[in-house]
Amino acid sequence: MTPRLLIVRLGSLGDIVHALPAVASLRAAFPKARMDWLVEARWQELIELNPDLTNVLSVDTRGWRRRLLSGATWRSLAAVRRTLRGAGYDLALDLQGLYKSAGFAWLSGAPRRIGFDAGVAKEAGAAWFYTERVRPPAGGHVIEMNLALAKAAGATEAHLRFPLPTRPEDEAAVEELLRGHHLGEFVVLSPGGGWGSKCWPIERYAALHNILGRERGWRTVVNAAPGEEHLVREFQAQARVSRPVHFSLRLRQLVALLKRARLVVSGDTGPLHLAAALGTPVVGLFGPTDPVRNGPRGPRAVVVHHGEIAPVTYKHEDRPSPAMLAIGVEEVIAAVNRCSEVAGG
Repeated sequence: MTPRLLIVRLGSLGDIVHALPAVASLRAAFPKARMDWLVEARWQELIELNPDLTNVLSVDTRGWRRRLLSGATWRSLAAVRRTLRGAGYDLALDLQGLYKSAGFAWLSGAPRRIGFDAGVAKEAGAAWFYTERVRPPAGGHVIEMNLALAKAAGATEAHLRFPLPTRPEDEAAVEELLRGHHLGEFVVLSPGGGWGSKCWPIERYAALHNILGRERGWRTVVNAAPGEEHLVREFQAQARVSRPVHFSLRLRQLVALLKRARLVVSGDTGPLHLAAALGTPVVGLFGPTDPVRNGPRGPRAVVVHHGEIAPVTYKHEDRPSPAMLAIGVEEVIAAVNRCSEVAGG
């Protein structure tokens, strides 16, 4: 009988990227299995072309929260339950460790439900929804933690693959944008970060842009998520050597852009991890989060972190953490130089 597997990893961008090797390892172990992934609708585009998956299922939990007591929310949840139950999954693997992700694994009706134990799960109570609980070795990267879950589900070897395919039209759209702005060699600077404590000050990104433009002739594409447009305006106001360009891109177009970049500099954000997974040289700026656990993976990644300045907290705060403020522009230039040496240019 062909096994039927459900992967639950709802978000976010960087976490989805870090889940890809676990999915690849399961596909290698079960080449004929039906393997579906349940994800938030906003991230669906990133994985819907993944060759390791049979189907991508989506939910909109943010929309549900806005309409918490409405009949539409309950009807949507009931429809998701019917879809999951109708698939007849043998196993549900929760790579997120939240009540909501564990709840979806439980709603699937799968007789085996695997997730992190209470000491590792982001929300300890999520472990009650599982039939099997895994405690990965302490001190590992999130990728290794996910691989431990995949091993419990039957993966026999770790496959560190990050399939992130695009469509020809995505590549063509990005190529046209770059050509229209006469962009040859360019860097991507991504000053956002979701929480303010993970962000490096915008004036330092602008100073970095000015130095790279003056000394290397590199142009800048400034990346910002919806709602971060003010960062683009502030960045452009302080740019001196050339005007940074900003594109509003779909997810697969962002993949196409990051593949072409000479370098990406960012805090601990999804675009940083996406670029690293694509093999693009990256410089990761870390403050309140632990680069050992959450850092970009790959031989072309350089991390700047002052763990001695402030402890790792993962606290969502509005202002840059002291560890982020301790990172100077010259220090990032040195990291860019190291990254360029590794990349061979």
